[in-house]
Amino acid sequence: MEERLEAAGGELLAIVRNGVATVALNRPTALNALTLGMIRGLAAWLEAWAVDDRVKVIVFRGAGEKAFCAGGDVRALYEGWKAGRTDLLEFFTVEYALNYRIHTYLKPIVAVMDGIIMGGGMGLAQGAALRIATDKTKMGMPETTIGLFPDVGGSWFLSRTPGHLGTYLGLVGNTIRAGDAIYANLADIYLPPESLARLDDMLENVVAKAPYPRGALDEVKTKLGAEPKEAGELPAQRKAIDMIFGLPSPAAIAAALKDTDYGLGEWPGKTLAALAKRSPTMLAVTQEQLHRGRQSTLAEVFRMELGMVATALEYGDFMEGVRALLVDKDNAPKWQAPGLDRIAQADVDRFFASRWPVGAHPLANLK
Repeated sequence: MEERLEAAGGELLAIVRNGVATVALNRPTALNALTLGMIRGLAAWLEAWAVDDRVKVIVFRGAGEKAFCAGGDVRALYEGWKAGRTDLLEFFTVEYALNYRIHTYLKPIVAVMDGIIMGGGMGLAQGAALRIATDKTKMGMPETTIGLFPDVGGSWFLSRTPGHLGTYLGLVGNTIRAGDAIYANLADIYLPPESLARLDDMLENVVAKAPYPRGALDEVKTKLGAEPKEAGELPAQRKAIDMIFGLPSPAAIAAALKDTDYGLGEWPGKTLAALAKRSPTMLAVTQEQLHRGRQSTLAEVFRMELGMVATALEYGDFMEGVRALLVDKDNAPKWQAPGLDRIAQADVDRFFASRWPVGAHPLANLK
């Protein structure tokens, strides 16, 4: 028996069939960017399916050909900020609670990261039991480009990449493909098109029927997984990345990138040019965030990030970045700090100051 569901005015669709609940993020013209209604709808479905014996495994997909999910709908957030709304933190509170729920969900979740996956999309996928990369995977955490930091649990999953890859990806915000996603431990498996076409059948007839569905995901990896067609760029860059992005400050990182080409041709110059476009303050905030994330529990990470985003909504660089890159598109943001050598440590510290009394944190219920 098949059941079809929809939520958030059709922006979320689901099919429950043969033990598998398949969710489609259904805003293809917006690259499946998340709205508050979508986040709430997905959270409600996960709550219901947790105790529904018909559902053994859950699959996240993106509708259309281009994207799994390009992130949260920051344009809508910007419009709310311009209108003087005071409830903007609610979006992040609900989103982070959902991200945490995915990481700790008892039934296995499979994320098919087919197409663009950034920001909020990474928040949905990185807590999944099986993260699938494809030929179309274009993955990144580009928040520093708009004056924010890599949130939605980036403190957790970026800080747990090998070496200093997470710091590199978090500060620069560049896009990687399947081979590099697996190398950085941000994907578990690559599926070529012919294997991707067999995935649903295997989930229904092998995983959902297994006594222990989570363990049966190993059979999916064995039978369907393959080596990515392209090895990726990170392995060749790894030594330089670990050397440079392990340095103690964005200014030190920039100086090291100027020092030599490290045998990598244009890579240092391109990386330096990318950092020069980012908010200096948010580069320092991100570096500190990932340092703290390595030493924090999952719940502590999301509570920290909510305090950080509350500060970001006040500080100015976030909304200025959205304006410059996504709204007015003049690509000329006026950051609070004029350069990497002018970052105020007090501004960085603000992002990590406690904002709520003990027990009154909006995410205090995370265990």
